[in-house]
Amino acid sequence: MPLPMRRTLPAVLLSLLFLPLASGAQEISEPPTVLLKGIPFQMTLLAGPGTGAVAYEIRNAAGAVMSVGAVPAYGSIVVDDLLVTSKADLPLTVMIGDTTHEMPATVTSPWYSLMPPIIAIVLALLFREVITALFAGVWFAALAVAGFNPITATWRLIDTFVVPALADSAHMSIAVFSLLLGGMVGIIARNGGTMGIVEAVTPFANTSRRGKLATWAAGMAIFFDDYANTLIVGNTMRPITDRLKISREKLAYIVDSTAAPVAALVPISTWVGYEITLIGDGLRIAAEQNPANAEILLAANPFAIFLQTIPFLFYPLLAVTFVIMTSAMDKDFGPMAAAEKRAAAGKGLYREGATLATDTSSHLMDAKENVEHRWWNAAVPVLTVILVVLVGLYTDGRASEGPDANLMDVFGAADPFATLLWGSLAGCLVAIAMSVGQGLLTMQESLDSWLGGMKAMMIAMVILTLAWSLGAATEEVGTAQFLSQLLSDRVALQLIPVIVFITSAAMAFATGTSWGTMAIMVPLVVPLTIALGGAAVLPGGPEVAILLGATASVLAGAIFGDHCSPISDTTVLSSTASACDHMDHVRTQMPYALIVAMVGMLLGNIGTAYGLPAWAALLLGVSVLFALLHFKGERVSRES
Repeated sequence: MPLPMRRTLPAVLLSLLFLPLASGAQEISEPPTVLLKGIPFQMTLLAGPGTGAVAYEIRNAAGAVMSVGAVPAYGSIVVDDLLVTSKADLPLTVMIGDTTHEMPATVTSPWYSLMPPIIAIVLALLFREVITALFAGVWFAALAVAGFNPITATWRLIDTFVVPALADSAHMSIAVFSLLLGGMVGIIARNGGTMGIVEAVTPFANTSRRGKLATWAAGMAIFFDDYANTLIVGNTMRPITDRLKISREKLAYIVDSTAAPVAALVPISTWVGYEITLIGDGLRIAAEQNPANAEILLAANPFAIFLQTIPFLFYPLLAVTFVIMTSAMDKDFGPMAAAEKRAAAGKGLYREGATLATDTSSHLMDAKENVEHRWWNAAVPVLTVILVVLVGLYTDGRASEGPDANLMDVFGAADPFATLLWGSLAGCLVAIAMSVGQGLLTMQESLDSWLGGMKAMMIAMVILTLAWSLGAATEEVGTAQFLSQLLSDRVALQLIPVIVFITSAAMAFATGTSWGTMAIMVPLVVPLTIALGGAAVLPGGPEVAILLGATASVLAGAIFGDHCSPISDTTVLSSTASACDHMDHVRTQMPYALIVAMVGMLLGNIGTAYGLPAWAALLLGVSVLFALLHFKGERVSRES
C-alpha cells in the first residue's frame, strides 16, 4: 500500500486540471527534486494552447542534448530514460516552445534512496518505538530534497511530506474511516454491546483454540476490503480473546494475516479491479514490444489471467493456512510462543511497558453500570457497516460500469474509500440510535463515548500519518526505482518468479505499500517475462506457468513485504484494532511471515517454474509447515 497507493489521480491529470493553460503556459509537471546517479528518470512536459505541437529540448549543464521532441497543444508528453551521472550535469535546461525552465535538483548515490526506510525500520526494531523511527526516516529523505541542508530539511519534512500526506484524499478517507469506526466501537462498548458479544460467544469460543479459530473465521468472512477487515475483526474479537488469555500479539497476527491475503485471493473485493487493470497494462506493453505476438496478448482476458494466477499466490495461500494451522493445533514458536506463555500465565495480555496503538484505558470504553449486556447492540452496527459497504461497492461500481457489466468488473470499478466512509458513518448512526432508543445511553453519553472511541485512535493516526509521509519520501528519493533496477534480464527464465518475489518483497518492505509495489512491478514484470520466454510463456503456451508465477509473485511478494514492514498501513491498522504494541506485533509476526515466504519460494516459485504442479507445491508447502509446527511448536497451557 506511498502508503497506500489506492486510486489516486496521476500527477499529470492533476496538473492538467490546475495549471493555467489558457494563459499559454508551458510547464514541467512536478519536476523531480532528487536524482539518482545512473538511474533513469522521467519528466512530464505540458503545453498550452496553440495551432500545433510545441517543440521541446532538454540539455544538461554542459549543453549536451538529452532529449528533443514535441508536445501536442493542450497536451502533455512523458520523457523517459533521462540520465545524470554527476552533479556537474545540473542544472538541466528545459525549453518548451519559447519558455525556458532551469531545473535544479539534488544528485545523490542510488544507495542513499534506501537510507530513509532502512533507518526507520532499524530504529523501530531496535528501540520498539515507531513514531520517532518514522520521523527520522522522513527527515533523511527531506535532507536530500533540501540539498543536504539539515535546517531546511526539518521544515521540508512538514511542508513537503506530512501536510501533503494528510491532504491526500485517499489517506484522509482512511483516517476518517478509522476514526468513525473507533467512535462506533466506543459507543457499543459503552452501551454493553461488546460485553454482550463476549457473553454470547463464550459458550462456543470457550477455549483458546476456539477463540483463535473464531477470529480466523471472522477474518475470512470479511473478504471485501483489507482495511475494513482489520478494524472490524480486531475490535470485535479483542474482548473475546482477552477473556481467553490470548495475547494481543497473537490477535494482531491473525487479524493481519487474514486481511490483505484474503482480499487479494477473493475475486470480489476492492483489490480485484486494481489487479486486473495492472495485468491489462502489462499485456498491452508486452504487445507493443512484441508485434509478432501482439494479437495473442491483446486477445488475452486480464481477469482470466488473474484467476489463473490464484493457485500461484503461494504466500497469501500458505499464510492464511498457517493461521488456521497454529490456531487449530494451538501451537506457537519463537517470540509468539513467548507472548502466548506470558498471557496464559496471567502476566499480561501485552508486554509490560508496551505502548498500545489504541488507548483502551478510558472509562468511556467500559460498559456503563447497570446496563443490560445485549449482543445485538454490537452486532447490528457492525453488520450495518458490512452491509452498507457491500451495497455501496455494488451501486457505485454499477453506476460506473453500466447495467451489463459482470460482478467482478462492478466491484473493481467501485470507489472503496467512499463506501468505507458510508459504512462507518452508518454504523455510528445506528449505534447511537439503538443506544438512545433503548434508554441505555443519553444522547450526550453517546456522543461522549463516540468521541472517546475516536480519541483512542489518535496514536494510530500519528503513526499512519508518518508512515504515509515516509511512503511519499521514498517515492521522492526514488527508492522503488532503484530497487526495480535489481531485476536483471540476464538470468534463467525459471528463476524469474522467485527473483520477482524477492524484489517485490524488498520494495514493499522498504516503502510500506503493497499497492504501490504492484503498480511499479506488474507492468514491468509481464513484458520482461514474455521477452525472455517468447511464445512459450504466452497464454496457452507450454511454459505459461512461468508467466502466471511471475505475475502472481508480484502480488505475493508485495503482501509478504507489507506484512513484515513496520511502516505498512495495514500493519499499523492491525496493531490499532488489536490494541497491541505496534513493534511487538511486527516482531512476533515476522518469523511466521519469513518461514511461510521461504516455503512458498522454494516449493512454489522455484518448484512450479521447473515443472511442479501448483497444487502439488501447495500440498507440499502445507505439509512442511505442519511438520515444522508439530515438531517445533509449543502448546501453551492456560489457567482456568
